[in-house]
Amino acid sequence: MPKFPKLRSPAVLSPMSGVTDVAFRALAARYGAGLTYTEFTNGTAIMRGHAVVLKRIVTDPLEKPVAVQLFGNSVEDVIDAAKMIEHQFDVIDINCGCPAWKVIKTGSGSELLKSPDKISSFINKLASAVNKPVTVKIRIGIDDEHINALEVAKLAQDAGAAAIGIHGRTQAQGYSGTANWNIIKQVKEQIDIPVIGNGDVFTPEQFKHRLEQSGVDAIMIARGAIGNPFIFTQINQYLATGTYEKENRIEQFVEYAQIAQKYSLNFDMLKTQAMSFTKGIVGGAYLREKLTKCISAEELCKILTESIITCDCGVP
Repeated sequence: MPKFPKLRSPAVLSPMSGVTDVAFRALAARYGAGLTYTEFTNGTAIMRGHAVVLKRIVTDPLEKPVAVQLFGNSVEDVIDAAKMIEHQFDVIDINCGCPAWKVIKTGSGSELLKSPDKISSFINKLASAVNKPVTVKIRIGIDDEHINALEVAKLAQDAGAAAIGIHGRTQAQGYSGTANWNIIKQVKEQIDIPVIGNGDVFTPEQFKHRLEQSGVDAIMIARGAIGNPFIFTQINQYLATGTYEKENRIEQFVEYAQIAQKYSLNFDMLKTQAMSFTKGIVGGAYLREKLTKCISAEELCKILTESIITCDCGVP
């Protein structure tokens, strides 16, 4: 079985629906992310050639390595989709962690945690069908009474998974409460394949603490990267020197917009990202009020570019 690639950094961009489009991923890679993931993508939709879905799996040359995250209630479709697109990617990941109702009601995502044998079979079939390393992302369990991350991880390893990503919450938690890194640590101590931890890492200091405390091989940054993909530069600087640069959110967005234009990303996506990039900055509320009235990418970028001149656009 192909092995998980060696990463230039243990800081990884987590797959996030509506966030990790090709421009955002390329920018994260430019800023030093060790691995980037596409938005989670339905295997059946890929096989049917849905244009919107196919656009999600476009990659940029800056992304090396890059992973595609697939899900679906048809194992056959996911496998066929993986075979069709594997030439574009370095890693094929199966989503067994999404807690969204629209996903779990179909038996996909974190609902598969109720049937570890199904996850094992899924991995085995997929790993046998493609020539790229297959990984899986899970949660620690369905709820506090049904924690089975270690069981699933061992089955995944035996089935041929090259690595496993673990979000430290249960399906029932969604994104509330706190991530349980003790369980992630327990899994890392008892399996041999790389473990990628995930959950509640928003700063370089938190990253270093979790990396050392848990012993994981890498950590996925999710919400901590929204509006600030420069966090990957900050993490790498902090790991190397103990200090890091302050981010400038607007300059980051201008870079994002330039890449987005290259891939003809739609205005709604650009506007959504602009709202995220302006959160937590000096004058951010005023900027967002102006952005809500924008009707074109040109107008949006003009407002934000002009703001660079009038404020430092960093965090307070």
